[in-house]
Amino acid sequence: MLKPYATLLRSPGALKFSTAGFIGRMPIAMDSLAIIFIVVAATDSYALAGALTAVGSIVVGAAEVFWSRQADRRGQSKILFLAVPIRVISFLIFVVLVSKDAPIWTWFVSLIFAESTAISAGGMVRRRWLHILKNDPENSDGHLVNTAYSWEAMVDEFVFILGPVVATTCAVKIAPSAGILAGLIFLVIGLPALAAMKSTEPPAEPANEEEPHPAVLRNRIVQSIVIPCAFLGGFFGAIGITVVGFAQERNHPESTGWLLAIWAVGSAVAALINGVIKFQSAHATRFLIYLVGLTLATVPFLFVDSILLLAIALFINGLFIAPLIVNAYGTVENAVPAGQITEALTWVIAGMPLGGALASALAGIVIDNSGAQMAFWVPLGFMFAAIATTLPYLSTYRAAIGYAHPRD
Repeated sequence: MLKPYATLLRSPGALKFSTAGFIGRMPIAMDSLAIIFIVVAATDSYALAGALTAVGSIVVGAAEVFWSRQADRRGQSKILFLAVPIRVISFLIFVVLVSKDAPIWTWFVSLIFAESTAISAGGMVRRRWLHILKNDPENSDGHLVNTAYSWEAMVDEFVFILGPVVATTCAVKIAPSAGILAGLIFLVIGLPALAAMKSTEPPAEPANEEEPHPAVLRNRIVQSIVIPCAFLGGFFGAIGITVVGFAQERNHPESTGWLLAIWAVGSAVAALINGVIKFQSAHATRFLIYLVGLTLATVPFLFVDSILLLAIALFINGLFIAPLIVNAYGTVENAVPAGQITEALTWVIAGMPLGGALASALAGIVIDNSGAQMAFWVPLGFMFAAIATTLPYLSTYRAAIGYAHPRD
């Protein structure tokens, strides 16, 4: 069963850059939580902490697209060696300002500056997989690309299992600022290491002013994935806060971490299985199937009335997440030229922070007024909205089926 993964990881340099990418993107599962810990410790205000993390999340979405575009045009190593030091210094300034009780507006300014250097390490790693597999004889039918995306989906799940635990432990056991500092340590180990791996770095594709490619987001195939994924971000955000509220209402707040970990484990299991299957259907077809499947798998949340049933429902729900994301990436990757792949891959997740911020706020209001079980309608509503946004693009999906574009 695991033979495709063994074949994949035997590719020269593959395990090294994937490991560096794993370490370098640990902060994505740590930073928001770490910011909440340090701000609440300094002000006792969850509202202020929530406002800072929401603003930061929105900036991250825009910044990752910008830096991914630059990575396509100038090369990954140049961008990483430029952005990482700025990000580290900016976050250290943020920590000092909060610790020294500086004016709150300075907290927002420093955080916005820090998050404006957010790098999509996951997009860069996936782009490297495409680069090293393009001439691999083992990948003659393209199945190893699906395996690579599934592998990285599993890596993402481990990031979201370990990241919150590390951030919480550091902030609670060491100091409120330790969660942010721990994230910076992962950052300065992982991303410079990735930048130093020149042998697997995709070639830079400078913008062609004479025959410029259309903007990535003007591509209707990319639009047909990015817009539903923005609502998918709302689904993720609403589930997260509703699970917290559900556990607290039942006097088991300590179970929150385990519940969310079970959700991630379900997704990781699905990613493992997805990566060994040689599918005959197109990525766009599977994207639509898993989108509907995830919506149906969200309905049971409306009926759970215990921590055990919620854990079971979360595991089943998680089985649809990784395959959905894998096929979202696969669809947009096939729709753009080589010089725009990293940016296109980043657009898949760029809208998720905004959707997540809106859904979290809405779910929080419902929890406060009607309880956590009623709040499970919010993620379900966002999933129905995601499906609704696919309807104007049905002809686009048909065009995406079997669509291929020359590579590198």
